[in-house]
Amino acid sequence: FSVAGGCTTDTSFKSHRRLLPKNYQHVLALVFAINKINQDPELLPNITLGFRIYESFFSARKTYESSFTLLSTRNGMIPNYNCDTQDKLSAVIGGLGSETSLQMATILGIYKIPQISYGSFHAMLSDKFQFPSVYRMLPNEEPQSLGLVRLMQHFRWTWVGLIASDDDSGEKFVQTLKPMLIRNSICVAFTERAPHVPSPSMVHVFREQTSKLHSSISQTKAEVIVVYGDTDSLLGFKLFLHTNYQTALTPIGKVWITTAQWDFTSYIALNRWTLKPFHGALSFAVHTKEVPGFRDFLRTLNPYQPQGDIFIQRFWHTVFNCSIPYAGLTIKGGRNCSGKEELESLPGSDFEMKMSGQSYSIYNGVYAVAHALHLELLKQGLHPFLKNVRFNNSAGDKLYFDENGESSAGYNILNWIVFPNDSFVRVEVGHMDPRAPVGQEFTINERAIVWNSRFNQTVPRSVCTESCHPGYFRTVREEEPLCCYNCAPCPEGTISNQTDADHCNKCPEDRYPNRDQDKCIPKIMDFLSYEEPLGFILASFALLFSLLTALVLGMFIKHRDTPIVRANNRELSYVLLFSLLLCFLCSLVFIGRPGRVTCLLRQTAFGVIFSVSVSSVLAKTITVVLAFKATKPGASMRKWLGRRLASSIVVSCSLIQVGICAVWLGTTPPFPDLDMKSEAGHILVQCNEGSNIAFYCVLGYMGFLAIVSFTVAFLARKLPDTFNEAKFITFSMLVFCSVWVSFIPTYLSTKGKYMVAVEIFSILAASAGLLGCIFIPKCYIIVLRPELNTRDCEIFLSTASWP
Repeated sequence: FSVAGGCTTDTSFKSHRRLLPKNYQHVLALVFAINKINQDPELLPNITLGFRIYESFFSARKTYESSFTLLSTRNGMIPNYNCDTQDKLSAVIGGLGSETSLQMATILGIYKIPQISYGSFHAMLSDKFQFPSVYRMLPNEEPQSLGLVRLMQHFRWTWVGLIASDDDSGEKFVQTLKPMLIRNSICVAFTERAPHVPSPSMVHVFREQTSKLHSSISQTKAEVIVVYGDTDSLLGFKLFLHTNYQTALTPIGKVWITTAQWDFTSYIALNRWTLKPFHGALSFAVHTKEVPGFRDFLRTLNPYQPQGDIFIQRFWHTVFNCSIPYAGLTIKGGRNCSGKEELESLPGSDFEMKMSGQSYSIYNGVYAVAHALHLELLKQGLHPFLKNVRFNNSAGDKLYFDENGESSAGYNILNWIVFPNDSFVRVEVGHMDPRAPVGQEFTINERAIVWNSRFNQTVPRSVCTESCHPGYFRTVREEEPLCCYNCAPCPEGTISNQTDADHCNKCPEDRYPNRDQDKCIPKIMDFLSYEEPLGFILASFALLFSLLTALVLGMFIKHRDTPIVRANNRELSYVLLFSLLLCFLCSLVFIGRPGRVTCLLRQTAFGVIFSVSVSSVLAKTITVVLAFKATKPGASMRKWLGRRLASSIVVSCSLIQVGICAVWLGTTPPFPDLDMKSEAGHILVQCNEGSNIAFYCVLGYMGFLAIVSFTVAFLARKLPDTFNEAKFITFSMLVFCSVWVSFIPTYLSTKGKYMVAVEIFSILAASAGLLGCIFIPKCYIIVLRPELNTRDCEIFLSTASWP
C-alpha cells in the first residue's frame, strides 16, 4: 500500500507577482528523497511512499485551506470526513516561512499529525506544550547567535550595526543578541528596522525609512552590519540596497553578515536586482552537504516528460525564456523549449544544482519520517518514533531530534563572491556546530574569505576607536559605549602587553618595563665589579697604596736603627704601617659581587683594622706628650714611658672595637641582599648591614678615637720640633676626620655600587692621609736628607725609647 505525505511549498508559480523559481528545488528534493526511499529494499520494504503537494501562495487563508484539504475527502473540503481517501496521511512537511508554519501547526496539532518544518526558525515552534506535533529540521537559533558573537571576536569587530526585520522575530533577535554582544565587549553602533516593500500609498513612508537607514549606515564607523530576517520581511531592505547601488555616487560598501533565515538571492531574477552590494558578505546557512545522486537526478528532468510534475513546464518556460506550446506557455516571437537545456547554465539566483539548506532539510525530513515508520508502522502512532529516530543519511550526516524536536545540525558559514555579471559563488569558510567538543564549536578559515573590494582584501576593521597598542590602556569616555574610549600611556613602572588593555600591570620585582612599556625585561644585576672602570680604578689605587705602604714599611725596617725611626717608637710605626697596609687591602673586599663571607668581613674587618690604625696613632701621640713631660726635672712621668704603655693603648682600644663587632655579628650580622626598588631597571646586589645601629657604633667609636688623637696631638703641637710627630699627627687626624665627616652624608645619599664606591674612596683617602702626613716626611729625610738622620740630631732619644 502507499503512504501519502503532505508537503506545502511556496513555489508560487500561480502568482506571477511572487514567482520564485529557486523554490522549485524544494519540490525536487522531496521527490528525489521519496524515490530513493521507494527504491531502497531495506528501508520500508514492500511499502511505497506517496505525496501530495499543496501551494500556500504566501497567504494565511490558502495555508488554512490547504491544511484542511489534507484532512478532508478528495472530492471536497469537509474536515473530519475522509472516508473515500484510501491513502493514510502520515506526516506533513512545511512550511517555508514562520507564518505559514504556525498556521499549519495550529490545524495539524488538533489531529496530532506530525509536522516537519524545514524553513521556520520561529521560537514558538519549539514550545512542545503548545505545538507537540511540530518537528523542525532546523537547528535552534541560539548556536547561530553564539556563532555571530564568535565571528565578531575572531576578527576583533567591536563596533557593529544591527538591522532586523520589523516584526516579532526581529525584535526577539535583537533582544537576544544585544546582551550576548555586550557580555563579550562588543558594542552596537545602531539598531534599525528593515523597511517593508511599500504600497503605492506608502511610498513616502518608505522613503523616510530608507533615508534614516541610509544615514545610520553611511555615518557610522561600523564596517560590519548584521542583518536578520526572512526572505519576505527583508524585501524592502533588498530594494533599498539595489536602489542605493544604482543611484548613489558612493554605494554602500560594508561587510554584511546575514542569518540563515534570509536567502537574499531570491527575487533577484524576477526584479532584476543586483547582488553586487553583497560581494564579500558572510552568511550563516543551515548545514548542508552534497547528496549523492541529486545532480544526476536534476540532469534527467525534461519538461516534455513531466511524469506528474505540474511545476516543471512553468519552471522551464520561466527560467529558459522559451515556449512550450501544447501546455499553453508561449513567448511571442520566442523559441520553443527543446528539453535539452541545461540547469547548470542557469544563474544561481534562478536555480542551483547544489542542494540548498532548505532542500537538504526537506530531504532529511522525508528520511526521518521513513525511518520512524520503519521502526513501528503506525501501530502506536508516529510521534514516539520520530522523537527517538537516529540515522545517518546518504551524505554521511548523523541526524536526530533534540528534546525540543529540533534538528541537531549546526550552521555553515558562507562567503559570497559576486561577479560583475551578478553571478555568484558561495564558498564555505566555517562552521558553527553545537555538537562539537567545548572550544571547537566555532571554526573559520580566514584565508579563504574574499572581502568587499573596498577593503583591498585586508581584514576589515570595525571599531569605534582604534585599538590601544601595548604600552597603553583604555580610559572610558563619558556618556559613550564602552567600545568608544581613549588610549592613555601606562603609568611609570607598569606595562600592558596586549591590545586594548583595561589596565596596566606592575612587573615582577626582578623585572622592569622596557622603553615602550609593553613588556617586562630582566633587571640588570648591579654591583661594583672589577670589570667596570670605577671598580678597576679603585682597585688599582688600593693596590698602588698597598705597594707604597709596603715600600715604606720595608724602608723603616731597613733603617730601623736610624735615629728618626727609633725616636718615633719604631714598633708602633711597624704596627701602624702594617694596619694601613691591611686598610688598603680590605677595600678590595668591597669590590665584586657580595657574598655571605664578604658581607661578614667587609665592615667588621674595616672597623677593626682602622681601629688598630687610629689606636696606634693615639699611642704615638700619647707617647710623644709623655716623653716631653718626662724630661722636666722631678717629673713623675718616666714610669709611664715604654713599650708597655703603647701596646696597652693599641690592644685595649682595638679590643673595644672587636667587642662591638662581635656583638654585631652575634646578633644581626650583615648578609647579601637584593634591592629591587631603589633603581629602575637594576637590581642592587648589596650587603644588608643587618643593624644600622651596630654599623654606626663602629664608625662612631672610630671617630671617637680619631677625635681623642686629634685633641692630644693638637695640644702637643708646640713641643720642640726635632723628631716631634705631634704636628704631623694633628694634620693627619684633621684629614682623617674630614674624610669621615664628609663620608656620612655622601654615603646616605647614594645607593648601590656608588655607595660602596664612596666607602672605598673614604677608606683609601683616610688611609692615604695617615700614610702621607705621618710617614712621607720621615721617608723624605731617610731618602733625600740623610744628613739629618744622625746622632747629632738625636734629642730625647733615650727618653722616648726607654724600655
